[in-house]
Amino acid sequence: MAQKKAFITGVSGQDGSYLTEQLLDKGYEVHGMIRRASSFNRGRIEHIYRWGKERNNFFLHYGDVSDSSNLNRLVEKIRPDEIYNLAAQSHVKVSFEVPEYTAEVDALGTLRLLDAIKETGLDCKFYQASTSELYGKVQEVPQSEKTPFYPRSPYGVAKLYAFWIVKNYREAYGLHASNGILFNHESPRRGENFVTRKITLGVAGVKAGARECIKLGNLNARRDWGYAPDYVNAMWLMLQKETPDDYVIATGEMHTVREFVEASFRHLDISVRWEGEGENEIGVDGNTGNTIVRVDPKYYRPSEVEQLCGDTSKAINALGWKPTVTFDQLVEIMVKADRETVKSR
Repeated sequence: MAQKKAFITGVSGQDGSYLTEQLLDKGYEVHGMIRRASSFNRGRIEHIYRWGKERNNFFLHYGDVSDSSNLNRLVEKIRPDEIYNLAAQSHVKVSFEVPEYTAEVDALGTLRLLDAIKETGLDCKFYQASTSELYGKVQEVPQSEKTPFYPRSPYGVAKLYAFWIVKNYREAYGLHASNGILFNHESPRRGENFVTRKITLGVAGVKAGARECIKLGNLNARRDWGYAPDYVNAMWLMLQKETPDDYVIATGEMHTVREFVEASFRHLDISVRWEGEGENEIGVDGNTGNTIVRVDPKYYRPSEVEQLCGDTSKAINALGWKPTVTFDQLVEIMVKADRETVKSR
Protein backbone atom coordinates (compact mmCIF):
# COMPACT_ATOMS: atom_id res chain seq x y z
CA MET A 1 0.00 0.00 0.00
CA ALA A 2 1.34 3.46 -0.91
CA GLN A 3 2.32 5.77 1.93
CA LYS A 4 -0.49 8.20 2.79
CA LYS A 5 0.13 11.94 2.62
CA ALA A 6 -1.47 14.45 4.99
CA PHE A 7 -1.49 18.25 4.70
CA ILE A 8 -2.06 20.19 7.93
CA THR A 9 -2.74 23.93 8.12
CA GLY A 10 -2.10 25.36 11.57
CA VAL A 11 0.53 22.66 12.06
CA SER A 12 2.47 24.70 14.64
CA GLY A 13 -0.46 24.94 17.05
CA GLN A 14 -1.43 22.66 19.91
CA ASP A 15 -3.62 20.37 17.81
CA GLY A 16 -1.35 20.49 14.78
CA SER A 17 1.65 19.31 16.78
CA TYR A 18 -0.18 16.40 18.38
CA LEU A 19 -1.81 15.41 15.09
CA THR A 20 1.56 15.46 13.34
CA GLU A 21 3.03 13.12 15.94
CA GLN A 22 0.12 10.71 15.64
CA LEU A 23 0.15 10.67 11.84
CA LEU A 24 3.91 10.10 11.71
CA ASP A 25 3.46 7.22 14.13
CA LYS A 26 0.90 5.77 11.70
CA GLY A 27 3.41 5.92 8.85
CA TYR A 28 2.13 9.03 7.06
CA GLU A 29 4.17 11.54 5.12
CA VAL A 30 3.12 14.81 6.74
CA HIS A 31 3.22 18.28 5.19
CA GLY A 32 2.54 21.29 7.38
CA MET A 33 1.84 24.90 6.49
CA ILE A 34 3.37 27.66 8.62
CA ARG A 35 3.28 31.43 8.33
CA ARG A 36 6.49 33.31 7.66
CA ALA A 37 7.42 35.35 10.73
CA SER A 38 10.44 37.35 11.87
CA SER A 39 10.39 35.54 15.22
CA PHE A 40 10.57 31.81 15.86
CA ASN A 41 7.05 30.39 15.71
CA ARG A 42 7.38 26.62 15.63
CA GLY A 43 8.37 25.75 19.16
CA ARG A 44 5.69 23.06 19.49
CA ILE A 45 6.90 21.18 16.42
CA GLU A 46 10.66 21.76 16.37
CA HIS A 47 11.37 18.39 18.03
CA ILE A 48 9.08 16.70 15.51
CA TYR A 49 10.64 18.54 12.59
CA ARG A 50 14.15 17.38 13.49
CA TRP A 51 12.94 13.81 13.91
CA GLY A 52 10.81 13.90 10.76
CA LYS A 53 13.59 15.47 8.71
CA GLU A 54 15.90 12.60 9.63
CA ARG A 55 13.25 10.13 8.49
CA ASN A 56 12.35 12.26 5.44
CA ASN A 57 8.61 12.18 6.20
CA PHE A 58 7.80 15.62 7.69
CA PHE A 59 7.95 18.74 5.52
CA LEU A 60 7.08 22.38 6.20
CA HIS A 61 5.80 24.90 3.66
CA TYR A 62 5.30 28.64 4.02
CA GLY A 63 1.76 29.75 3.38
CA ASP A 64 -1.38 31.38 4.72
CA VAL A 65 -5.08 30.60 4.40
CA SER A 66 -5.63 34.23 3.35
CA ASP A 67 -3.70 33.52 0.12
CA SER A 68 -5.77 31.44 -2.31
CA SER A 69 -3.08 31.19 -5.00
CA ASN A 70 -0.64 29.85 -2.43
CA LEU A 71 -3.18 27.26 -1.23
CA ASN A 72 -3.85 26.12 -4.77
CA ARG A 73 -0.12 25.67 -5.43
CA LEU A 74 0.41 23.69 -2.22
CA VAL A 75 -2.57 21.41 -2.80
CA GLU A 76 -1.42 20.82 -6.40
CA LYS A 77 2.19 20.22 -5.36
CA ILE A 78 1.59 17.97 -2.32
CA ARG A 79 -1.50 16.14 -3.61
CA PRO A 80 -2.41 14.89 -0.12
CA ASP A 81 -4.78 12.05 0.70
CA GLU A 82 -6.04 13.94 3.74
CA ILE A 83 -6.22 17.65 4.56
CA TYR A 84 -6.70 18.89 8.13
CA ASN A 85 -7.66 22.56 8.30
CA LEU A 86 -6.59 23.65 11.78
CA ALA A 87 -5.45 27.18 10.87
CA ALA A 88 -7.45 29.87 12.66
CA GLN A 89 -7.45 32.98 14.78
CA SER A 90 -8.69 30.82 17.64
CA HIS A 91 -8.89 33.14 20.65
CA VAL A 92 -12.50 34.10 21.38
CA LYS A 93 -11.77 37.28 23.36
CA VAL A 94 -9.27 38.47 20.73
CA SER A 95 -11.89 37.97 17.99
CA PHE A 96 -13.85 40.92 19.40
CA GLU A 97 -10.78 43.09 18.87
CA VAL A 98 -9.89 41.79 15.38
CA PRO A 99 -13.27 40.68 13.96
CA GLU A 100 -12.44 41.32 10.30
CA TYR A 101 -9.17 39.37 10.47
CA THR A 102 -10.94 36.54 12.30
CA ALA A 103 -13.53 36.33 9.52
CA GLU A 104 -10.86 36.50 6.82
CA VAL A 105 -8.93 33.55 8.28
CA ASP A 106 -11.54 31.39 9.99
CA ALA A 107 -14.41 31.77 7.51
CA LEU A 108 -12.94 32.63 4.11
CA GLY A 109 -9.77 30.63 4.75
CA THR A 110 -11.88 27.48 4.90
CA LEU A 111 -13.65 28.44 1.66
CA ARG A 112 -10.33 29.03 -0.10
CA LEU A 113 -9.03 25.62 0.89
CA LEU A 114 -12.21 23.82 -0.15
CA ASP A 115 -12.16 25.65 -3.46
CA ALA A 116 -8.52 24.66 -3.99
CA ILE A 117 -9.56 21.01 -3.66
CA LYS A 118 -12.43 21.50 -6.08
CA GLU A 119 -10.44 23.45 -8.66
CA THR A 120 -7.47 21.06 -8.69
CA GLY A 121 -9.79 18.06 -8.91
CA LEU A 122 -7.94 16.38 -6.05
CA ASP A 123 -9.50 13.23 -4.63
CA CYS A 124 -8.83 13.67 -0.93
CA LYS A 125 -10.55 13.78 2.45
CA PHE A 126 -10.98 17.08 4.29
CA TYR A 127 -11.29 17.79 8.01
CA GLN A 128 -12.52 21.14 9.29
CA ALA A 129 -11.75 22.19 12.87
CA SER A 130 -15.14 23.34 14.04
CA THR A 131 -15.91 24.43 17.59
CA SER A 132 -18.35 24.28 20.49
CA GLU A 133 -18.46 28.10 20.32
CA LEU A 134 -21.03 27.57 17.55
CA TYR A 135 -23.56 26.84 20.31
CA GLY A 136 -22.81 30.07 22.21
CA LYS A 137 -26.08 30.96 23.93
CA VAL A 138 -26.95 27.31 24.29
CA GLN A 139 -30.43 26.16 23.30
CA GLU A 140 -30.20 22.82 25.12
CA VAL A 141 -27.87 20.91 27.44
CA PRO A 142 -25.97 18.86 26.43
CA GLN A 143 -25.30 20.00 22.86
CA SER A 144 -25.38 17.46 20.03
CA GLU A 145 -24.98 17.62 16.26
CA LYS A 146 -28.69 18.52 16.08
CA THR A 147 -28.63 21.38 18.60
CA PRO A 148 -29.38 24.79 17.00
CA PHE A 149 -26.37 27.13 16.79
CA TYR A 150 -26.27 30.55 18.45
CA PRO A 151 -22.69 31.90 18.31
CA ARG A 152 -21.80 34.76 20.66
CA SER A 153 -18.52 36.07 19.27
CA PRO A 154 -16.95 37.04 15.94
CA TYR A 155 -14.93 33.83 16.28
CA GLY A 156 -18.08 31.73 16.66
CA VAL A 157 -19.80 33.47 13.76
CA ALA A 158 -16.77 32.99 11.47
CA LYS A 159 -16.61 29.31 12.42
CA LEU A 160 -20.34 29.03 11.71
CA TYR A 161 -19.71 30.13 8.11
CA ALA A 162 -16.89 27.58 7.86
CA PHE A 163 -19.15 24.82 9.21
CA TRP A 164 -21.85 25.49 6.63
CA ILE A 165 -19.51 25.99 3.67
CA VAL A 166 -18.02 22.57 4.43
CA LYS A 167 -21.50 21.05 4.35
CA ASN A 168 -22.31 22.96 1.17
CA TYR A 169 -19.20 21.79 -0.71
CA ARG A 170 -19.82 18.26 0.53
CA GLU A 171 -23.36 18.25 -0.83
CA ALA A 172 -22.77 20.37 -3.95
CA TYR A 173 -19.51 18.81 -5.17
CA GLY A 174 -19.37 15.44 -3.43
CA LEU A 175 -16.27 16.29 -1.39
CA HIS A 176 -15.35 14.00 1.49
CA ALA A 177 -15.46 16.88 3.98
CA SER A 178 -16.24 16.52 7.68
CA ASN A 179 -16.69 18.97 10.56
CA GLY A 180 -15.33 18.07 13.97
CA ILE A 181 -17.26 20.11 16.54
CA LEU A 182 -14.60 19.92 19.21
CA PHE A 183 -15.33 21.19 22.69
CA ASN A 184 -12.54 22.73 24.78
CA HIS A 185 -9.43 20.57 24.70
CA GLU A 186 -6.30 21.41 26.60
CA SER A 187 -2.73 20.28 27.20
CA PRO A 188 0.68 21.63 28.20
CA ARG A 189 0.95 22.87 24.59
CA ARG A 190 -2.10 25.14 24.89
CA GLY A 191 -1.33 28.80 24.22
CA GLU A 192 -0.45 30.78 27.32
CA ASN A 193 -3.19 33.36 26.70
CA PHE A 194 -5.94 30.72 27.01
CA VAL A 195 -7.58 30.47 30.42
CA THR A 196 -6.43 26.95 31.30
CA ARG A 197 -2.75 27.73 30.68
CA LYS A 198 -3.14 31.09 32.44
CA ILE A 199 -4.36 29.14 35.44
CA THR A 200 -1.78 26.34 35.46
CA LEU A 201 1.14 28.68 34.75
CA GLY A 202 -0.15 31.12 37.34
CA VAL A 203 -0.65 28.44 39.98
CA ALA A 204 2.87 27.12 39.35
CA GLY A 205 4.20 30.66 39.66
CA VAL A 206 2.40 31.23 42.97
CA LYS A 207 3.74 27.95 44.33
CA ALA A 208 7.28 28.89 43.29
CA GLY A 209 7.00 32.35 44.83
CA ALA A 210 7.47 33.95 41.41
CA ARG A 211 4.12 35.79 41.56
CA GLU A 212 1.57 36.78 44.17
CA CYS A 213 -1.71 35.90 42.46
CA ILE A 214 -3.47 35.15 39.17
CA LYS A 215 -6.10 37.38 37.56
CA LEU A 216 -9.08 35.88 35.74
CA GLY A 217 -12.44 36.85 34.25
CA ASN A 218 -15.69 34.95 34.72
CA LEU A 219 -15.05 32.29 37.38
CA ASN A 220 -18.53 30.80 36.92
CA ALA A 221 -18.27 29.99 33.20
CA ARG A 222 -18.74 26.25 32.72
CA ARG A 223 -16.88 24.28 30.08
CA ASP A 224 -16.47 20.72 28.84
CA TRP A 225 -12.69 20.24 29.03
CA GLY A 226 -10.83 17.30 27.48
CA TYR A 227 -7.27 16.28 26.60
CA ALA A 228 -6.01 17.48 23.20
CA PRO A 229 -4.24 14.24 22.09
CA ASP A 230 -7.54 12.38 22.54
CA TYR A 231 -9.31 14.93 20.36
CA VAL A 232 -6.85 14.90 17.47
CA ASN A 233 -7.26 11.13 17.33
CA ALA A 234 -10.96 11.78 16.69
CA MET A 235 -10.02 13.99 13.72
CA TRP A 236 -8.14 11.11 12.13
CA LEU A 237 -10.97 8.66 12.83
CA MET A 238 -13.44 10.92 10.99
CA LEU A 239 -11.37 10.79 7.81
CA GLN A 240 -11.15 7.01 7.92
CA LYS A 241 -14.92 6.73 7.49
CA GLU A 242 -16.20 5.96 4.00
CA THR A 243 -18.90 8.60 4.32
CA PRO A 244 -18.15 12.14 5.54
CA ASP A 245 -20.18 13.53 8.43
CA ASP A 246 -20.13 15.97 11.34
CA TYR A 247 -19.33 14.92 14.90
CA VAL A 248 -19.36 16.41 18.39
CA ILE A 249 -16.19 15.53 20.32
CA ALA A 250 -16.42 16.15 24.06
CA THR A 251 -16.32 14.51 27.50
CA GLY A 252 -19.94 15.14 28.48
CA GLU A 253 -18.87 16.77 31.77
CA MET A 254 -18.97 20.45 32.73
CA HIS A 255 -16.67 22.19 35.20
CA THR A 256 -16.41 25.86 36.11
CA VAL A 257 -13.31 27.99 35.76
CA ARG A 258 -13.44 28.15 39.56
CA GLU A 259 -13.20 24.34 39.73
CA PHE A 260 -10.23 24.37 37.35
CA VAL A 261 -8.49 26.86 39.65
CA GLU A 262 -9.25 24.79 42.77
CA ALA A 263 -8.04 21.56 41.16
CA SER A 264 -4.84 23.21 39.94
CA PHE A 265 -3.95 24.53 43.38
CA ARG A 266 -4.97 21.24 45.00
CA HIS A 267 -2.36 19.38 42.94
CA LEU A 268 0.23 21.65 44.58
CA ASP A 269 -1.22 21.10 48.07
CA ILE A 270 -2.84 24.54 48.28
CA SER A 271 -6.49 24.93 49.27
CA VAL A 272 -8.46 27.95 48.03
CA ARG A 273 -11.03 29.80 50.15
CA TRP A 274 -13.32 32.18 48.27
CA GLU A 275 -14.36 35.53 49.71
CA GLY A 276 -16.47 38.39 48.34
CA GLU A 277 -18.71 38.54 45.29
CA GLY A 278 -18.59 39.54 41.62
CA GLU A 279 -15.67 41.73 40.65
CA ASN A 280 -14.60 41.90 44.30
CA GLU A 281 -14.33 38.15 44.77
CA ILE A 282 -10.91 36.85 45.72
CA GLY A 283 -9.35 33.43 46.27
CA VAL A 284 -7.35 33.12 49.46
CA ASP A 285 -4.66 30.56 50.33
CA GLY A 286 -6.24 28.47 53.09
CA ASN A 287 -2.90 28.08 54.84
CA THR A 288 -1.28 31.52 54.60
CA GLY A 289 -4.28 33.81 54.12
CA ASN A 290 -2.60 35.42 51.09
CA THR A 291 -4.75 36.48 48.15
CA ILE A 292 -3.83 34.19 45.27
CA VAL A 293 -6.75 34.77 42.83
CA ARG A 294 -8.40 38.03 41.77
CA VAL A 295 -11.18 38.85 39.30
CA ASP A 296 -10.27 41.37 36.58
CA PRO A 297 -13.21 42.67 34.48
CA LYS A 298 -10.91 43.30 31.51
CA TYR A 299 -11.04 39.55 30.87
CA TYR A 300 -14.85 39.53 30.55
CA ARG A 301 -16.26 38.95 27.06
CA PRO A 302 -18.71 41.49 25.59
CA SER A 303 -21.19 38.60 25.26
CA GLU A 304 -20.50 35.63 27.50
CA VAL A 305 -20.99 31.93 26.81
CA GLU A 306 -22.08 30.61 30.18
CA GLN A 307 -22.05 26.85 29.64
CA LEU A 308 -20.95 24.25 27.10
CA CYS A 309 -21.37 20.49 27.44
CA GLY A 310 -21.17 18.04 24.55
CA ASP A 311 -23.23 14.96 23.75
CA THR A 312 -20.65 12.70 22.11
CA SER A 313 -22.83 9.60 21.68
CA LYS A 314 -22.66 9.82 17.87
CA ALA A 315 -18.84 9.75 17.87
CA ILE A 316 -18.81 6.89 20.36
CA ASN A 317 -21.16 4.81 18.22
CA ALA A 318 -19.89 5.71 14.74
CA LEU A 319 -16.18 6.23 15.36
CA GLY A 320 -15.57 4.07 18.40
CA TRP A 321 -14.04 7.14 20.06
CA LYS A 322 -14.09 8.08 23.71
CA PRO A 323 -11.92 10.28 25.96
CA THR A 324 -9.16 8.53 27.92
CA VAL A 325 -8.16 11.32 30.33
CA THR A 326 -10.41 12.61 33.13
CA PHE A 327 -10.79 16.26 34.13
CA ASP A 328 -8.63 15.82 37.23
CA GLN A 329 -5.96 13.93 35.27
CA LEU A 330 -5.91 16.71 32.66
CA VAL A 331 -5.37 19.38 35.31
CA GLU A 332 -2.62 17.30 36.93
CA ILE A 333 -0.81 16.83 33.59
CA MET A 334 -0.88 20.57 32.91
CA VAL A 335 0.13 21.66 36.41
CA LYS A 336 3.03 19.20 36.47
CA ALA A 337 4.29 20.45 33.09
CA ASP A 338 3.97 24.12 34.06
CA ARG A 339 5.88 23.61 37.29
CA GLU A 340 8.78 22.64 35.06
CA THR A 341 8.09 25.59 32.75
CA VAL A 342 8.26 28.03 35.67
CA LYS A 343 11.49 26.45 36.97
CA SER A 344 13.14 26.86 33.56
CA ARG A 345 12.37 30.59 33.27
